[in-house]
Amino acid sequence: MDNSILRLARAARGVSPLAVGLRVVLSPLAVTSVQADEPVRIAVLSAELQNDHAEWVPTTDAERQRLIKIEETFKSMLEGSGKYKFAPVSSTIQERINKDQKMGRCGGCEIQYGKEIGVGQVAWIEVQKVSELILNINVYIASVDAGQLSFVKSVSLRGNTDESWQHSIKFLVKSYILYPDKSRQK
Repeated sequence: MDNSILRLARAARGVSPLAVGLRVVLSPLAVTSVQADEPVRIAVLSAELQNDHAEWVPTTDAERQRLIKIEETFKSMLEGSGKYKFAPVSSTIQERINKDQKMGRCGGCEIQYGKEIGVGQVAWIEVQKVSELILNINVYIASVDAGQLSFVKSVSLRGNTDESWQHSIKFLVKSYILYPDKSRQK
């Protein structure tokens, strides 16, 4: 596997070698077709908060709870659509994930975890806290069979509140995963 996952993850977070300081948001790649009768089996490998200024403004318990809640919202919205079925990640695998490098930066470990779990897709969420006012929610989905990313999307939000985090993850899921054609018609 090449470094395409790493390059796309960096680009989605705005770390582009061509444009330092310029926010780069990738459009979703070809999301696996979910038109089959069977829902796509998927697992969420991690949801992490990247606090860019943790030494000055430490991560709060409220932010940790928001991270848990947006992962729950992500899962419930996708499962509620009938297009996806989430597989549990065993405690043994989750322990290895927690000790491993971050998803998207581990040289394809996401694909290996997906194979071990027995799913067609794996997802991970990263919230980047730039400041108390500026945050980004990044969602990545990789196809286990193809061995590469199939979806990358980042939404920026203003305000570090329960409401802003929930609104942002719901917007991302509705507009870019579940109903991407409808959002482009507007």
